[in-house]
Amino acid sequence: MGRGSLSGFFPGVLPGGGATLSSLAAYAFEKRRAKRPERFGRGAVEGVAAPETANNAAATSSFIPLLTLGIPANATMALIFGALLIQGIQAGPQLLAQHPDVFWGVINSMYIGNVLLLIMSIPMVGVFVRILRVRPAILAPITVLITLLGAYTVNNQVYDIFLVIVFGLLGYLMKKLGFEPGPLVLAFVLGSMIENSSRQSLLIFGGDPTGFFTRPISGTVLALVLLVALLPLIRPLIRPLIRPLIRPLIRPLIRKAVRREPAGEPAGRADDSVEENTR
Repeated sequence: MGRGSLSGFFPGVLPGGGATLSSLAAYAFEKRRAKRPERFGRGAVEGVAAPETANNAAATSSFIPLLTLGIPANATMALIFGALLIQGIQAGPQLLAQHPDVFWGVINSMYIGNVLLLIMSIPMVGVFVRILRVRPAILAPITVLITLLGAYTVNNQVYDIFLVIVFGLLGYLMKKLGFEPGPLVLAFVLGSMIENSSRQSLLIFGGDPTGFFTRPISGTVLALVLLVALLPLIRPLIRPLIRPLIRPLIRPLIRKAVRREPAGEPAGRADDSVEENTR
């Protein structure tokens, strides 16, 4: 839950971030560090707790840029921003000085909401457990029906229903073939945001794409992204160079951690175990 909170807090602050991005990032992180990643998708507690915690953290942290800078981080915050403007309240650095009742009212509502959520959720645990006892043959059609109805009500178009069916089949095939469908969903969420932000940046740069590399912030972010993408390819090359430098530093620590050799054991056994651990 602590890792999920951190995974959801920072994407929630960023413009364009939100609950979906935070939940997917937290799920991918937990699955990557899990000793048995095959449990994910089969009821692993980490795969449920981390995305839900990240979801709640992102919903809260998205208020930070809105209340302090007047920048809505996502569509939900944009609606709240518009509601404040209708009431004659300008969100931004002067909000705390001009309308402290609104600012602290939002903060207090978060505490009250979490307390009410806790009070309502604890008695409902038994109901949620009973839902889990429903056979998948009954629960799956109901879930598919609700998903199709939700897709249709967005634009009231049958095309959206067929689109959901096609991507559902694609996700099923990806899972059967061993591909992770999470990054594909994340790409669809971030794709439109990246396109809009790229157009705006190119307008600012006067159509010159080198501005992405010459500006310090964007250049640093692109360098980090490139480093993370190439790290699996670079790691086998740099490991033989780094290992001789690290081995003299960690060998004394390993030597202390190795248990004392029992009586009658050859004296070189401990040194052999140290050498194996160092490798």
